[in-house]
Amino acid sequence: MRVSPLPGPWRSRIVGPPPNADTPPADVEDTLLQRVARGDEAAFEQLYDLVAPMVHGVILGVVRNPALAEEVTQEVLVETWRTAPRFDPARGSARSWLVTMARRRAVDRVRSVQAAADRDAAAAASAVERDVDVVSEAVETRLEQQQVRRCLEGLTQLQREAVSLAFYRGHTYREVAQLLGVPLGTIKTRLRDGLLRLRDCLGVA
Repeated sequence: MRVSPLPGPWRSRIVGPPPNADTPPADVEDTLLQRVARGDEAAFEQLYDLVAPMVHGVILGVVRNPALAEEVTQEVLVETWRTAPRFDPARGSARSWLVTMARRRAVDRVRSVQAAADRDAAAAASAVERDVDVVSEAVETRLEQQQVRRCLEGLTQLQREAVSLAFYRGHTYREVAQLLGVPLGTIKTRLRDGLLRLRDCLGVA
């Protein structure tokens, strides 16, 4: 995700504090954040160096992915610059404010990633189910056709021809009689007998 650039000539460095660096007093962070709220870029640079490792550590503990943690850390720092005027030292320290923001962003990202993964999995499962359904229907249709062909083979030649003309080609009984050169009464009898045998062969109640 592309985030808006931070003010000034920023370098994307989210690393641990310098060797032998002491943790600054909380009021230093509070003061810097209040200066950031007034648009002080120099104060933001100092605050960035002080809190970026801490923010990154909080986020990494939630997302468990270093690359993703760096991305979300940058988003939190951008949000810090944008929303610094909302910070109220009477309601808590700057560090607590940043930790809350970092955890919220990290949890939101985890949920977003999980939701995307769930959607992809559901789409894949749905596609598999559709493929299975299509294959099952094709197999079922083919088996039914094979069974019908086997049952037709069990009829007499006249019954088979009459059934094929009447029910597969749509001819009337009279047209079937004319095509086969057989009396209409004979065709009706042969069709009735052939259909009864087909019903029994196909197991139709």
